[in-house]
Amino acid sequence: MCIRDSYSAKYASAFYGPFRDALDSAPVDEKDVPKNKSSYQMDYANREEAIKETLMDIEEGADIVMVKPGLCYLDIVRDIRNTVNVPVAVYQVSGEYAMIKAAAEKGWLNHDAVVLEQVTAIKRAGASIIASYFAKDVVKLLS
Repeated sequence: MCIRDSYSAKYASAFYGPFRDALDSAPVDEKDVPKNKSSYQMDYANREEAIKETLMDIEEGADIVMVKPGLCYLDIVRDIRNTVNVPVAVYQVSGEYAMIKAAAEKGWLNHDAVVLEQVTAIKRAGASIIASYFAKDVVKLLS
């Protein structure tokens, strides 16, 4: 059995930065000039495109659809959940992770409480699946 997933709602987001920086994988052209991924990632101000792209992906055979990043797009997660009958995955990306880690290190917030609050909000918005750098932390906190 092959499950076909889709980054149906992948937004052009500044929250991908830490991952790209860590891997030195920020996109560049042949002259080493930074590339703009907005040609194939969605404008974060465009709400309707997420539904349209998600429905097209399902028509093309996607068994799971994904919203990426997660936290800033909980309204999109809910819109998609209310529209489709396949699992909705949410990817909590590196920038979302890095913000919590940095703020917790400075003593500005309670790491564990914020992690649980965020994954709860993602689930409450309609996520069936949550992909997160905090996965191991969440398992420990919920045990």
